[in-house]
Amino acid sequence: MASKLLTLVALVIALCASPITAQTSTLPNGVAAGDTDQTSVVLWARSEHTGAVVFELATDATFAAVSTTLTAEVSDPLIPVKVDVTGLTAGTTYFYRATDAAGVIGNGTFRTLHVPGAHTGLRFGVSGDWRGDIAPFPSIANADERDLDFFVLHGDTIYADYPSPAVRAGQATTLTEFRLKHAEVYAEHLGLNTLADLRAATNVYVMIDDHEVTNNFAGGAAPQTHRRFAGANVEYINDAPLFETGLQVFQEYNPIRDEFYGETGDPRTANERRLYRYRTFGSDAALFLIDARSFRDLELPDIDDLAPEALAAFEQAAFDPTRTMLGAAQFADLQADLLAAQAAGITWKFVMVPEPIQNIGVIEAADRYEGYAAERTALLRFIAENNLTNVVFVAADIHSTFVNDLFYREAAGGEQIPVASWEITTGSVAFDAPLGPTVIDIAADQNLITEQQRALFTVLPLPARDTLLRAFIDGRLAAEGYDPIGLEGGLIDVELLRGSYLVAHTFGWTEFEIDEVTQALTVTTYGIPAYTHAEMQSDSATILARQPSIYSQFIVQPHS
Repeated sequence: MASKLLTLVALVIALCASPITAQTSTLPNGVAAGDTDQTSVVLWARSEHTGAVVFELATDATFAAVSTTLTAEVSDPLIPVKVDVTGLTAGTTYFYRATDAAGVIGNGTFRTLHVPGAHTGLRFGVSGDWRGDIAPFPSIANADERDLDFFVLHGDTIYADYPSPAVRAGQATTLTEFRLKHAEVYAEHLGLNTLADLRAATNVYVMIDDHEVTNNFAGGAAPQTHRRFAGANVEYINDAPLFETGLQVFQEYNPIRDEFYGETGDPRTANERRLYRYRTFGSDAALFLIDARSFRDLELPDIDDLAPEALAAFEQAAFDPTRTMLGAAQFADLQADLLAAQAAGITWKFVMVPEPIQNIGVIEAADRYEGYAAERTALLRFIAENNLTNVVFVAADIHSTFVNDLFYREAAGGEQIPVASWEITTGSVAFDAPLGPTVIDIAADQNLITEQQRALFTVLPLPARDTLLRAFIDGRLAAEGYDPIGLEGGLIDVELLRGSYLVAHTFGWTEFEIDEVTQALTVTTYGIPAYTHAEMQSDSATILARQPSIYSQFIVQPHS
């Protein structure tokens, strides 16, 4: 009784505090379809009424001939329901509807994946990083209209460690608090619900980064290494109650199957939750979804000293060959699946890694693959030595778009060895502040620019800010021996069509489109000027009127 009372109180507090508009639907977070492959899908809904939710599936939008009917039971209005549908036909468009106990219907659609063997063309989207306190999310308002084959929700799908109207505390800790945080981001705010619209319009693949639990944790480290987990009587953070609670609710609120590793021989991964996924889309593309958080070793201490000896010490520590970001089992899965995709004649291989793999510099690098340099080198060397073609890394986390070639070193301070692969970071959907002003603030705080230069920067047009920011970042990259931002002059056959290889002052998402005939890949980043919580509260009409437009677009020809 006490737990039910606490849940009711939390719901009342959230509804009183939140700007979420009054709901006429008892399906406040819409419906979703995900974890899709050639013959199966997970369908999802959350109803505010207890009782049965009936899922129906058909190949026509009128549901004249329902092919599948499955039922799930709602026992708690805060806990969504899911059904696993199997026996589907590859390469087929399906329509589904969920009818709850109140008779409210939510409709959605998805496509099963084509089997390898033919080129059919592909279009998909990616973004990550959205905070409930700056909802709604007009930056992705056009995504549901783009006829996408799928969308990757690329981590930081909630910010459990940021206060928001749904949970005022600075860190969610209970099942109820985590559920309220997820319900908040998929709810309607000010008459807009772009995330629910998107999830109903296509397949989604959903990943964690860190804020689904708490910032910058290492799942393979001991609990006492992070203040949020200290005191947990387990060997690794990925068995601590806070981690388990966050991951349970992440699974509940997304259309994902529960999968687990078996006996891997590594206590960090044995019998743990398996979020890694490998999917193929005809012969056009393969998708690799990476869990870069659950099994990683303790991160190195971040440095803010840019003296050469400090840089060298960080890089030397990062090249410790015993340290891992992915864990041995997941790293082996990724290698095997990359080889399988190449052997199957699949053109493009998209590796979705939450934190960037490109070298951006040592400031706050401990959380990125740059802080796990030995494993980073092992992965990029594997791609090069096995002649794996058209491998593209897609990351989020840094709240901006960076595009760059990839290089690796065999040892700290060694020469940069190029790989015929590249990376793009994307997003955020909404994180205040985006990377541009954040970098400028750090530069001013470290006396790398003057206060006058910082003030001047803030009044420039967005393209001019990106141009100056790129020059500043390129200078820092050169000082550390890294490649400047962009794909010009490298191993990639690319043409920049619009904008720049850096977009750092917007909220938005990125679309990837593979031409059915030529297999050329067009990459388009949509966005709106970034806004703050205060701006949304004081002038929401102006913010909501912003329409996503193209800030960057380029086309890459595949290597044969």
